[in-house]
Amino acid sequence: MAVSMNKVFANLPVTVFEAMSQLARDNDAINLGQGFPDDPGPEDIRRAAADASINGYNQYPSMMGIPELRTAIATHYKHWHDLDLDPFAEVMVTSGGTEALTSAILAVVEPGDEVIVFQPVYDSYLPIIRQAGGIPRLVRLEPPHWRLTDDALREVFNHKTKAVLFNNPLNPAAVVYPREDLELLATYCQDFDVVAICDEVWEHVTFDGLAHIPLITIPGMRDRTIKIGSAGKIFSLTGWKIGFVCAAPDLLRVVAKVHQFLTFTTAPNLQAAVAYGLGKSDDFFRQMRVDLARSRDHLTKGLEAIGFPVLKSQGTYFLTVDLSPLGLNETDEAFCRRIVTDYKVAAIPVSAFYERDAVTSVVRFCFAKKDATLDAALERLSDAVHRR
Repeated sequence: MAVSMNKVFANLPVTVFEAMSQLARDNDAINLGQGFPDDPGPEDIRRAAADASINGYNQYPSMMGIPELRTAIATHYKHWHDLDLDPFAEVMVTSGGTEALTSAILAVVEPGDEVIVFQPVYDSYLPIIRQAGGIPRLVRLEPPHWRLTDDALREVFNHKTKAVLFNNPLNPAAVVYPREDLELLATYCQDFDVVAICDEVWEHVTFDGLAHIPLITIPGMRDRTIKIGSAGKIFSLTGWKIGFVCAAPDLLRVVAKVHQFLTFTTAPNLQAAVAYGLGKSDDFFRQMRVDLARSRDHLTKGLEAIGFPVLKSQGTYFLTVDLSPLGLNETDEAFCRRIVTDYKVAAIPVSAFYERDAVTSVVRFCFAKKDATLDAALERLSDAVHRR
């Protein structure tokens, strides 16, 4: 007997991340596709988690997050962005950024609501919007700058628009959006009474003196923004799955009601360690950026020496390459499949982040790796800009 399953999920393909990672495993390739470091993460924060596990509380913590972490989140954002948050009315802890996004989308979106999404788009957004009954309205961003424009926003905002999902810094395009773009988006959100769900998990991973500006700090956005962060990205501990949700009380109250029926709560020892980590000195966060920028520059120079046209990475763990000037006569997906089988290096085709009208010439590489890993990948790719 054929069982009818939920079509939103039953018809989804395997994600490109899993597909390329499986190809990397099958071909014993260096995986520069998935976004995780090959470093174990800050030892003192890991030791804080271990200590909290042995000597701390290991039963159900508060659904909203342990008080120490909620307070640390509010203190952290006050320090870095002069954002005043009530830790017990405007801050919640989730099991990762994806759960935070899911909770926020399901809290805001009802059947028939339109939700504006920018392509290239993180792969979880669209299925969750559709599960909520929402209708995605896609805005196509283009290389090399991937900027927001008044013309593009004017085409999609209307009286049916309920929410906009905005990722800044933007994965995979590695853009840190300037205030000009944020103010433009804020104007449309206010004119059409729209809630902004802001995926800001890369907020600390910015380079070259560029500062992340949370949309919630733009005038008029304080009470209509749901800000989402991730300890996994801040501390390069991607497996910990500790997310943050910050929003005005009327918004957070409903997001919390969704959260209670998704994961309910999150490991208390990891929460305690993240609270410790958020209190680290500014030097820690600045050095993290310096170290990642050095790795970015190392991979950039190596790829450029081979002949790859590298687009400037302003943030995240990623840089992108635009294949179009190379005349290879192949799509980004075909290129990625070729290099993983022929050269044993895995990357991600950026076209996978589009549902339609895809940019098909851009490839994403992760540089959050040790020099030895990057050098080995560069050596393998030394002839990859030429077709065999």
